[in-house]
Formats: sequence, structure tokens, C-alpha cells
Amino acid sequence: MLKRWLIMGGILAAVVAGALVLLPEPGGKVVEGDVAPDFTLPDLSGVQQHLPKGKVVLLNFWATWCPPCRKEMPSMAELHKQLKDKGLVIVAASVDKDRNQLVGFVREYSIPFEVVHDADGSVARRYGVFRYPETFLIDRSGKVRFHLVGAVDWTDKTVLKAINTLLLEKSPG
Repeated sequence: MLKRWLIMGGILAAVVAGALVLLPEPGGKVVEGDVAPDFTLPDLSGVQQHLPKGKVVLLNFWATWCPPCRKEMPSMAELHKQLKDKGLVIVAASVDKDRNQLVGFVREYSIPFEVVHDADGSVARRYGVFRYPETFLIDRSGKVRFHLVGAVDWTDKTVLKAINTLLLEKSPG
């Protein structure tokens, strides 16, 4: 019996090790202090959008099939409501393959901010994203000031204070 368990354990370890070796490496790795790479992605109307320039941007990579992503959407919508008039721009880049599912989700949950479709995940890979959600908070000069992995309560006082601080900074130039 012990021999059978050892063999099964060895096989399991080999499968896990093989899976880890075969996982693709992220295409890039954007870290705090880096200039956020520009991109061109279609919005849900098919219009090509770029990373907004000269604005404080919350760039969120997410998917409809991701439970933590779904969990943080209501607080992100509330953040948009509270700070859009102060200059915060939220761009939610969905890596969903199925555009119709994405459109249905955005309509059902009345997502009030910009949603773009990164169907092949190329922009997410350029940012080094491989877990969802991942968020980059970008200042007016285009630098990544914060990189957050996992769901965030965007109405948390500490989070709001950090974002408001960025909104109060002077524009570059």
C-alpha cells in the first residue's frame, strides 16, 4: 500500500512540476515607477481606444468568469461615481474571449466606466498580468504609481486617500 502511495505521489509531483514549467511567462512586467505602456483596444462599440494621457487612470485587467473581479465591480462603480468629476478615469480591460458574454455582463451590471476588450490577452501580457484582477493606478505623467493584485474595495478610506492624493498632484509640464 505504501508503495502505491509513493508512486502516486511521485506521479502527482511530476505532473505539477511539468505544469509549472509549461506555464507561459508573462510577456512583460510593468512595475511601480515604470511608464505605463500605451495600447489600442476596442471598446464595446468597436471604437479603438488608447490609454488616456494626462489623466489619473485606474487600469483594471479582469474577466467576467473571475469571481474576485465580479466582487470588486460594485465598489469600482462607486469609485467612478465619487471621483469621475475630480478627474479619475477608469478603464476596465476585459480578457474575456466571448464578446457577447462581456457585453451582456456590462449591460446587466450597468458598468458606468470605459470597458475595452483585450480578447487575446496581448495587452495584459505586455503589462505582465497573469492573475485577475490586477490593477495599475497611473498618474498624470503616465507613471504607474500602484500595482495591485486581487480584488480591492475601491471605497476603502486608505484607497480613496491614495487616489485623491494623485488627483491633487499638478499636471506634468
